[in-house]
Amino acid sequence: MSKHFRLGVLINPYAGIGGALALKGSDGKEIREQALSAGAEKLAGAKMARALKLVEPLAEHVQVVTAAGEMGEDICQQAGLNTTVVFTPEKPQTEAEDTEAAVNAMLASGIDLLLFAGGDGTARNVCGIAQQRVPVLGVPAGCKIHSGVYAVTPVAAGEVVAMMVRGELVSETDAEVRDIDEDAFRNGKVLAKHFGEMRVPDALTYVQAVKMGGKESDDLVLEDIAAEVSEMMDDEPETYFVMGSGSTVAYIMERLGLNNTLLGVDIVKGGALVASDVTASQLLSLTEGEPVKLVITVIGGQGHIFGRGNQQLSPAFLRKISKENMLICATKTKLQSLEGRPLRLDTGDGELDSSLAGYFSVITGYRDKVLYPAE
Repeated sequence: MSKHFRLGVLINPYAGIGGALALKGSDGKEIREQALSAGAEKLAGAKMARALKLVEPLAEHVQVVTAAGEMGEDICQQAGLNTTVVFTPEKPQTEAEDTEAAVNAMLASGIDLLLFAGGDGTARNVCGIAQQRVPVLGVPAGCKIHSGVYAVTPVAAGEVVAMMVRGELVSETDAEVRDIDEDAFRNGKVLAKHFGEMRVPDALTYVQAVKMGGKESDDLVLEDIAAEVSEMMDDEPETYFVMGSGSTVAYIMERLGLNNTLLGVDIVKGGALVASDVTASQLLSLTEGEPVKLVITVIGGQGHIFGRGNQQLSPAFLRKISKENMLICATKTKLQSLEGRPLRLDTGDGELDSSLAGYFSVITGYRDKVLYPAE
């Protein structure tokens, strides 16, 4: 069970307000005013409440970070969740810029998941700020739901959040954000455009993407993991990839045709080995001012990712790279063997450990990731 799950909650109070009145959407101040004057009800809050009902029994393990009033605070307090408000809109009728400012504030405060209620317009606003920085999940509440970032129902969204809080294995996928031209839609034309992708948790059928007879074949899965990291390297030839210790990382290096220091740290750039078995000070010096990604695996039977066999990854180095640039690679079998225990952070710096605590995106295959807690 996660002890400190930080859940961002965001509601677009006006999402879907034009639907019942056949206004074909809710984008724009004029449409919202027209809907309200015609007696439209704001239903997004109620839909978020249905999602949070599944989180209520786990309230002692959840810290909610949200926006004031109808943007989240009211519903979260009604659900009995421990709530911190990090954004307050200036005007009663919120606009897209309020959604964006709220997302910014929640990201700055540190969250494991952003749960938001809205439609495609809201998803578009969230995507513009969150991008790939944090997992998100939409509670469907708008007139238009063309984006792939939404759960099928509010209850389904709540179920996925509850799984994450309980520490169950939840997969991660990249999902598309799409929005249509409402003016064209009102004239009978559906013109949906792609606006980006966000990271989305998805309830995991555990045998998903396994290779043989319902069980993972380690060699095949490791090959998939190596292919995923290799493709990242091809896409980012100017990035320094710092390769941590462990057999999974060693397999990746073998796949790349590069010599590897099994119990040390190596550096790769542009498909070539830049340095082998570096010390902590050498690592800091060689990567100074450069784009860096760290490739590590789960070390030892207790699930350590730092502090066991990779002390070269000093707190000073780890502070230089953002959490999203820490690429943890592990098979689902290895994660399952932890029996729900979190990954362990033991950098030697308690403050750094606290800042890194929460969910990591773990590479478990080619285009296959799961979200897993660390503390």
